[in-house]
Amino acid sequence: MTRLQFLGKNIKKYRLENNYSQEFLAEQCDLSREYISRIESGQKYVSLKKIFLIADVLKVSVNTLFDFK
Repeated sequence: MTRLQFLGKNIKKYRLENNYSQEFLAEQCDLSREYISRIESGQKYVSLKKIFLIADVLKVSVNTLFDFK
């Protein structure tokens, strides 16, 4: 699994833990649902600025999203 896929998997994990839909997360981050879907599936590179925004909405640290253990 690539690092990009691990990042996407972690974003999805914390999104689901918060009971957020992709649509809700996308709206909160001013992104499209399709963009969130592609991030979660490891198909889309995402800027650090957007990662910080996603982490804030998910109420986790950026370090948590990059925990690939």
